[in-house]
Amino acid sequence: MRLRNLIRSAIWIVPLLVCSMWALALAGATSDGEDTPRYSAWSTPVNLGPPVNTALPEFQPFVTKDGLSLYFVVLEGPNVGDPQDIWVSKRSSKSDPWGTPQRLGPAINTPGKVIEAMPFVTVDGHWMYFLSARTGGFGRNDIYVSRRHNKREDFPTDPSGGWQEAVNLGPNINTSSGEQAPFVFEDEETGITTLYFNSNRPTNIQHDIYASTLQPDGTFGPAAPVAELNTLSSNDQHPMLSRDGLQMFFISDRPGSRIGNDGFFSSDIWVSTRASTSDPWGTPENLDVVNARLGGGPINSMFFEGRPALSFDGTVLYFHNGGRPENIGGQGFFDIWMTTRTKLNRQE
Repeated sequence: MRLRNLIRSAIWIVPLLVCSMWALALAGATSDGEDTPRYSAWSTPVNLGPPVNTALPEFQPFVTKDGLSLYFVVLEGPNVGDPQDIWVSKRSSKSDPWGTPQRLGPAINTPGKVIEAMPFVTVDGHWMYFLSARTGGFGRNDIYVSRRHNKREDFPTDPSGGWQEAVNLGPNINTSSGEQAPFVFEDEETGITTLYFNSNRPTNIQHDIYASTLQPDGTFGPAAPVAELNTLSSNDQHPMLSRDGLQMFFISDRPGSRIGNDGFFSSDIWVSTRASTSDPWGTPENLDVVNARLGGGPINSMFFEGRPALSFDGTVLYFHNGGRPENIGGQGFFDIWMTTRTKLNRQE
């Protein structure tokens, strides 16, 4: 009888043990995998408001590592060709409101109706990459870089202060086409530094995202398209990476974007991820699809979204929008918006 009872018990216990072990193994794999959310859903976007946004178009934001400097672009007139310069707003702490913006000096913004745009500041705070249509370049828009000695000084209060004269990145990056939206990713794991940007070169139908690696001599090597991010006939542009290099936000009007008033796909924020910085980028998804999976609402609108800028801790996403009725300049003008998320507690 005892043997029969043991056999009868084993019929139930063994499958339960197997199922329990399988569930534990699956849970362990999921908690360490990419499927487990590291952050909450993004919140409903809000207009940044004054003094950053005004009746003029403000767009193309970028926030520094410390979260205390917000760079962006202002179009200072209603007509195409009016001055388009880079400005900065500062604050003393992340809990403080943004201060009154100031236009950067002549080392960054050239006189007259010349486009300066798409500012990006490196993690160490010493280098600014940006777009300029100034004379002496290779094409319509080139990417330039400027250095400053004091990482907190934007203006030349003394001969060694503020941003210094900008330098063209040269023919490995710039061409007779338009190069835009520089983003420099410094990989702490591999020591490799990569410059991402977008360009509408003759080999493209529209804008594509490119990448170039920093060489030992301090120059960037020949740029190549990032094939897994680009589409054949849509604009793919404004790349922005997370600090670990495993998540990229960018702008695209590919199928899957919202439909605008004109009946065409609008420019939306899209996201691609990868398991490591040595892996190719995964299939991009519309940010609204990703956010809905986390229980959040839409971030993109039927109007133009552009230039996503992620805070260093990954909890704030700035971007610009052209067309929302809430924009201070009115519908059709550009304003800077933001959305936030919370980092979830989990065992690493």
